[in-house]
Amino acid sequence: MTKNLKTFIFLACVFFCFNACKETSQLSTKLNKSPNILFIAIDDLRPDLGVYGNKIVKSPNLDKLAKESVLFTNHYAQVPSCGPSRFCLLTGNRPVSVNQLNNNIAEKEISDQPEKTIPETFIHHLRRNGYYTVGIGKISHSADGLVYGYEEEPSNKRELPYSWDEMIFNSGKWGTGWNAFFGYANGENRQSLNKKVEHYEKAAVDDNGYPDGLTAELAIKKLSELKNKAKPFFLGVGFFKPHLPFNSPEKYWSLYNRDSIEIAANPDIPKNINKASLSTNGEINQYQLGVELPTLDQPVSDAYAKKLRHAYYAAVSYTDRQVGKVLDELKKLGLDKNTIVVVWSDHGWHLGEQRRWGKHTLFENALKSPLIIKIPGESFVKYIKQNMDKNDEVAYSYFNNGITVRTNKYRLTKYFRSQKPNIELYNHDNDSLETVNIAQENMDLVNSLMPILEKGNTGLYEKK
Repeated sequence: MTKNLKTFIFLACVFFCFNACKETSQLSTKLNKSPNILFIAIDDLRPDLGVYGNKIVKSPNLDKLAKESVLFTNHYAQVPSCGPSRFCLLTGNRPVSVNQLNNNIAEKEISDQPEKTIPETFIHHLRRNGYYTVGIGKISHSADGLVYGYEEEPSNKRELPYSWDEMIFNSGKWGTGWNAFFGYANGENRQSLNKKVEHYEKAAVDDNGYPDGLTAELAIKKLSELKNKAKPFFLGVGFFKPHLPFNSPEKYWSLYNRDSIEIAANPDIPKNINKASLSTNGEINQYQLGVELPTLDQPVSDAYAKKLRHAYYAAVSYTDRQVGKVLDELKKLGLDKNTIVVVWSDHGWHLGEQRRWGKHTLFENALKSPLIIKIPGESFVKYIKQNMDKNDEVAYSYFNNGITVRTNKYRLTKYFRSQKPNIELYNHDNDSLETVNIAQENMDLVNSLMPILEKGNTGLYEKK
């Protein structure tokens, strides 16, 4: 099935709000009561899972869940950056100003506001309608849900002040959420070491030697408590990996033979584009002890590209195991029979494609991410079809002074900048890797698609 982010916004409004319409009330009845919701957010996870066709990555727990669920194969982030992507999902809104493309958007537009009639997020709406809501880890942008800078002491101010009954996190030996987010096994972090750190680490530690193990442990404990509550619950669990640094216990590195890992199939800059479309590799180059630091003019060697991919895949497997632990506990407690499970990632990531190592572009690799939804004992395909318009089968994304629209066949991107070319067109029927911009020789096609793109133009780049 082909579905995109609009479908998920629809599901957030419908399946997460069970009194909204006749169909959802019927579904609630079939599940005996308003169902619990387990929402798992995974940072920077591209669709590199076995169930999405990656034959190298070891992801048995997510693969198993996907086989029992609806797997969304065309899910796109609205913004290829953590904070604004999550803001769009949580609020159901597209960005309407460039300020909404910044990571601090929840802090600026939600955390300082009084409670309003319109809920701040769909989680807030659930809370108002009888759900007990608990957040663990990174659900909005902050690693622990609190407002403070990477190198600052935590505040007591929540990013989402009205969404949570509880917002909890175990920062372990790292001391703060952001230190844990960028943490290494010895308790140090990117900030404490002044960015003199490597891109990855494989340490001889158990799962709790890195933060995501502690998050899984906390989620398991919380599930036992929530089982005994009279209210249905919404439990949000935010895992950090595979976000940089690509750190994980050594045993997950050992799952892979590096000789079997291939470099990107499209490692070169696409033809007929301006390099401005690719932004920079600034994020990965903050890890200054990386053996090689990539630029658009100087790509990393094939050997180092394989090592970085190895590190990313190991981090994926580490998080997959933590997800598995939480799902196992859900089943052990008997909660799986009345709990909707959603696994979502905020965006994709370039692993050397188009000479990029990171997110922050309007290309397929940065925008496409996994989405898995399970409703126990119920197929909800009919509910989607009843509420979908054919005209909605496009996905809009925004970043880097540009807007892109993805149809079933094409990606059309328009940049609001002086550098030319500022229009890009890719035909996914014969160029799924987006290697050649064909806009110039297909202006009639560009002109026919441009009205679709303009439908998604919220005016965010207009001077105000």
